[in-house]
Amino acid sequence: MRKHWPELTGYATAVWSFAYGVLGVYWSLGGADYPFAKVADERATGSILEGSSADVVAPIMAAVGLGGAVLAIVMTRRRARGWVLQTIAAVLGVGLALVIPDYTLIALVALSPAIIVFAFTGIPGEQAGVGDILYWHRVNLVILFVGGLLWAATAIAYHRRSRNACVSCGRGEGPEKAWTTPESALRWGRWAVAVSVVANLPYEFTRVAWYVGWPLGITDEFHQMMADTPGMLEMGLAMALMGIGGGVLTHGLVRRWGEVYPGWIWFKAGKPVPPLLAIIPASLVAVVLIPAGLMNAQLPTYADNWAVNLPGVLWVLWGACLGAATYAYCLRRRTTCRRCGRGVTSRSDAPAVRSSGSPAGSRRAGSPARAPRRSRTRSARSATAGTRPAAAHPTYE
Repeated sequence: MRKHWPELTGYATAVWSFAYGVLGVYWSLGGADYPFAKVADERATGSILEGSSADVVAPIMAAVGLGGAVLAIVMTRRRARGWVLQTIAAVLGVGLALVIPDYTLIALVALSPAIIVFAFTGIPGEQAGVGDILYWHRVNLVILFVGGLLWAATAIAYHRRSRNACVSCGRGEGPEKAWTTPESALRWGRWAVAVSVVANLPYEFTRVAWYVGWPLGITDEFHQMMADTPGMLEMGLAMALMGIGGGVLTHGLVRRWGEVYPGWIWFKAGKPVPPLLAIIPASLVAVVLIPAGLMNAQLPTYADNWAVNLPGVLWVLWGACLGAATYAYCLRRRTTCRRCGRGVTSRSDAPAVRSSGSPAGSRRAGSPARAPRRSRTRSARSATAGTRPAAAHPTYE
């Protein structure tokens, strides 16, 4: 399954695009449930398309969706070359995943445990159920976000194929670039972690201040309104505490305890942390923070209530730097690629590699490289003797 992810992703992108293109045709012909129609304020979203006319937007959806289905098939089945197709795919990925959505995605990530509980117990207060949270306007944004991720993955796969790099690890022919080495990745990864943590401090500080009774950056009237609304100040405090906790966990991307379980986790102490255990959640949070930050940037900011939206604008910086820190962590934790054999320290230990990124001697392109028994034995002995293997980590200062 992992070996064929470029093809599977490309076909999934084509299916998604075709389905949304058909919906675009349906809405162009006056079909019901156009997802950006004007609705009551309590059901509206913060998307840039909210309140747009179906006569204008729906035909664009149809054209982009149906045309995108053809494009995804071409990018998957034809030889990769040039930058035009991958640029179109990248623009679609950024637009669908980062520009069109609003804060819905980060809210769902932050409140997912509560939503699961509410699905069985009901939502406290006047709301009838989960349907009052996950209504169609919001669900549509989640669907668009998924499509954006698919288009981004299709663009990455095409880009790697166009430069004869391995579609699994992204390594190309020739020596490893200096900035991708574990030592370099640790250096710039530390800066990324520092900026990502600092970027959310204004949000955390203001929400904690509001909870303790200090109307920092807002009027007394607005603070009183929040105090009179059950759970509003508590929700802000909870979001601030989650941000602080996330900042602590972010340090694990550049600390030893992010790679090896520390002693206070007694049942895992000394064992390596699976890389995906950090990469998947950190990547998800990084991606969903950016549209929330862009939404805050579109909202009006008033001098006497600047703390309502302005700290949230910094989520764009937070998400971008968290993504960079996660990529640095990924570079440091990656080992020898099982698909192309690249990433080993010694040339004598690496299997021969064709220009296509597949190991020479494989029965078919993309099959995992298998070094001879002697090579594997020699690799193990050299590692035992002190030679740094591909998965070794830089020294933590």
